[in-house]
Amino acid sequence: MGTPLTLGTLEEIIDDSHCIVNTTHTGETYVSILSIVDKDLLEPGCTVILHFKALAVVGILSEQTDPSLNVMKVEKAPTESYADIGGLEKQIQEIKEAVELPLTHPELYEEVGIKPPKGVILFGPPGTGKTLLAKAVANETSATFLRVVGSEMIKKYLGEGPKLVRDIFQFAQDHSPCIIFIDEIDAIGSKRYNSRSSGEREIQRTMLELLTQLDGFEERQEVKVIMATNKIDSLDPALIRPGRIDRKIEFPIPDIKTKRRIFDIHTEKMNLSNNVKFENIISAKDELSGADIKAVCTEAGLLALRERRMKVTAKDFDLAKENVIDKKKKGVFESLYL
Repeated sequence: MGTPLTLGTLEEIIDDSHCIVNTTHTGETYVSILSIVDKDLLEPGCTVILHFKALAVVGILSEQTDPSLNVMKVEKAPTESYADIGGLEKQIQEIKEAVELPLTHPELYEEVGIKPPKGVILFGPPGTGKTLLAKAVANETSATFLRVVGSEMIKKYLGEGPKLVRDIFQFAQDHSPCIIFIDEIDAIGSKRYNSRSSGEREIQRTMLELLTQLDGFEERQEVKVIMATNKIDSLDPALIRPGRIDRKIEFPIPDIKTKRRIFDIHTEKMNLSNNVKFENIISAKDELSGADIKAVCTEAGLLALRERRMKVTAKDFDLAKENVIDKKKKGVFESLYL
């Protein structure tokens, strides 16, 4: 167990060793300032780090080290497009209706007399194209793409998670049109139980703040939320009910036709030998995902380079497939090619 820390806002400096700090747990509180803290950096309104039990200031959280900046991976108009996606025609159509059209042609919804969806959730096994499709729709709309990983929203400082959620939605509004893509939403959105640990309660507070933000941004027509999960059954029903998340889009393991299209996309620029055929790999019943197929193509190219060959052979692909499946069982490629 590490030192229990929380965040607070410095309200007033009393003397060199004491100040008044406002926290979400204690309100305005008279606390001491440890000698290790640089007093020159202390000023009213700054964010300070407190020892949770002793309620003493132990550090200052400067703007440069704001943890939200490490979580928000902002990309302006990602380069991925719908052409980079193999298959998924139905999923592309559904996300166009829920995200792209409301951002590019909001008047269509007004003419029909309906409100556009606030957001969507993409669910299915790892590597089936959820992140790729989210980036592609951001590209088509030229929207700011704000990617947030759910597991990184579970912060070590108590009270920081809810603040981070508020910052994310404020940032999106300031940089609209914007798409907020929350990956691994199950990290904070799982079903609520009677929690005993402070960590579990912090996760619940973070999710409650997320629910509040989803309820409160109805007028923000140029901000859309896309969530993704591999475990939709574990999510709290309150998070994905209509009115918050209006469309659920499933991403299955690709069928044979889709696998063939994905292989075509990833081998289009590869220098292949004449004997390369993908039918054996495509027709095998091993449930290769789109990310797995990308990994197979990359691995096959690396095997050719290892032998100083400029052409990739059928043997390279067969061996690459074996390597990918073996590493997939160990959980290696899931993290590399999502």
